[in-house]
Amino acid sequence: MQNQMKMMQQVQKMQARMAQVQGELEAATVEGTAGGGAVKAVVSGQQRLVSIEIDAEVADDLEMLQDLILAAVNEGLDHSRELAASRLQGVTAGLGLPPGLI
Repeated sequence: MQNQMKMMQQVQKMQARMAQVQGELEAATVEGTAGGGAVKAVVSGQQRLVSIEIDAEVADDLEMLQDLILAAVNEGLDHSRELAASRLQGVTAGLGLPPGLI
């Protein structure tokens, strides 16, 4: 019975920490760039595109611009997923929960 109580306390701690981390991820931003910085995409920690900056010099070549935008956004999303994974991994670390439970 005491083990169940201890596990419930650990789950409650984890839930509180998870809510805190989700709030931090909402506020966090990362960026992806392409074309040597000609296109910059800013993405939130919750994988939402926040902004795009485009250097006027690349605006004339539409096909290249499209490719650069895709590359910058995809890089930003990759960075955002990495950020979320690293922050969320810390939520369960040290709680003593059995592997694979969460």
